[in-house]
Amino acid sequence: METSTLLDLYRDMWLIRAFEQGLEREFEKGNVPGMLHTGLGQEATQAALAWHLKATDTFFPDHRCHGINALAQQRHGGNGERVMAELFGKATGVCSGKGGSLHSADPAVGNFGDNAVEGSYMATVLGVALAAKMRGRPNVACAIIGDGTVGRGEFHESLNMAAIWDLPVLYACINNGYAISMPVGEGHASADIVDMVQGYGFGSSQVDGNDIVEAWTAVGAAVEHIRSGAGPCFLEFKTWRWQGIFAGEFRPEAEVKYWKEERDPIMLAAEALGERGVDHAELDAIEQEARDVIEEWIGFALESPAPDPDKATADVYVGWEVSSR
Repeated sequence: METSTLLDLYRDMWLIRAFEQGLEREFEKGNVPGMLHTGLGQEATQAALAWHLKATDTFFPDHRCHGINALAQQRHGGNGERVMAELFGKATGVCSGKGGSLHSADPAVGNFGDNAVEGSYMATVLGVALAAKMRGRPNVACAIIGDGTVGRGEFHESLNMAAIWDLPVLYACINNGYAISMPVGEGHASADIVDMVQGYGFGSSQVDGNDIVEAWTAVGAAVEHIRSGAGPCFLEFKTWRWQGIFAGEFRPEAEVKYWKEERDPIMLAAEALGERGVDHAELDAIEQEARDVIEEWIGFALESPAPDPDKATADVYVGWEVSSR
């Protein structure tokens, strides 16, 4: 990887982290409605995926993917501030403030949206992938899932269908160690999800999800494999989420310390850049630039109008108008 590429990925990771930290701050102030699940600590996986997915590809983000949603906007002609506004429930959001954190979507940049029933889109992704194959297009359909999704029936059903139909699906499993408060190794027969996938007969591998170089390289190889028509791929990103899924969630103090102080993906990337001769001043400037951008986006969201109640039933069905009572 060239140093310029690593610098760009470092910039992307800081945009994600600043986005999540700013969002968390505003959530605590009561400015962000609904629930909030952040992807702090998982920046490398999102940055790697966003880098390689084109606007003509599709991805189904999970509930911690605010970062990749914003990067997709930035990379493909949109604006990340609209993702922020959506999370604030404002009319200027990508879904006019109706989607919020769990249902933000924008097909124009390849974002087909999450679902509150986590993992259900593992079935939906098959249809998108089949459509691309039938049309002869070298597109990738990516399902971003968590380790908890492995316990759902759609997981194995989806893998099986993708295998027998040879579909262009990239399964990006973000194994952050816990499904709510259940450790992966206690909820499944193996703490390594990739062990469960190998029987389906297509490419699968485990990746250090906190090493941006390794994550970027793995995603690039998987995407190239899929675009060539060689079938689906499964990547398990071993990482760790900084925040609990609810206040008071218990995780061992030594574990928290290890992942935050020794395996922080941004810290690891900074060390790699330092070894290449990039000085701290340049890295500090990248962080500050990201934080300034996010503050602008938050300002945009705060100043944006709330949705018009008369439009609450708009866009419910394609081509239909629904009247409110």
